[in-house]
Amino acid sequence: MTAVKPQTILYGFWLSSCTWRVRAALHLKKIPYEERSVDILHEKAQLTDQYRAINPSQKVPALCIVLVRVNISSDGATLVESMAIIEYLDETRPEPPLKPPSPLQRARMQEICETVVSGIQPLQNIGLKGYFETEDKYTAFTKYWTERGLQSLEELLTKSAGTYCVGDQFTKADLCLVPQLYNAVTRHKLDLGKYRTVSQLYEKLLKEQSFEETHPKKVRNSN
Repeated sequence: MTAVKPQTILYGFWLSSCTWRVRAALHLKKIPYEERSVDILHEKAQLTDQYRAINPSQKVPALCIVLVRVNISSDGATLVESMAIIEYLDETRPEPPLKPPSPLQRARMQEICETVVSGIQPLQNIGLKGYFETEDKYTAFTKYWTERGLQSLEELLTKSAGTYCVGDQFTKADLCLVPQLYNAVTRHKLDLGKYRTVSQLYEKLLKEQSFEETHPKKVRNSN
């Protein structure tokens, strides 16, 4: 019996860094998918009852693999949170692997991932804006914490980077790094030039097919 190609639906927003992580992972794993836009910026579509039925946290992304592949009994579920989604994809479709082979390299990868997903992304989130008296105060807050995160990343990557964030293998760390740096450069107008390792790696990774083909600008134009 041959495997059924999963009909995968990605609910996301073109400018969301968390959505881009998953989008790039799907491309890297060669998983066909359809992206359905959830406008979190203007329409606030994530706050509707319809979307809440898909993702109770009312955030993007969410991933639904509609059809079951015969050798993966867990397909058919809807998953939320980008890192959980990426972990599931890597465990159920292990080629190419997104985790390095050695325990130390995996720890280095996790350090970078956590710096991004815990130390930068939540503090850049557009959803925080309403809790500040002015947009200038929000911007100052997000820029400060992004700069702090970039300083940490520079030190971590100086120790771990090769061709990619951790040695010469593309990992989850690369999936986390590029979308967040894109936000830093485009939304917050930060200069990456003072972070030599970070900036060089970012420019190199942007040319990777998995990022070029899933770039926010390309997604926006296709929508």
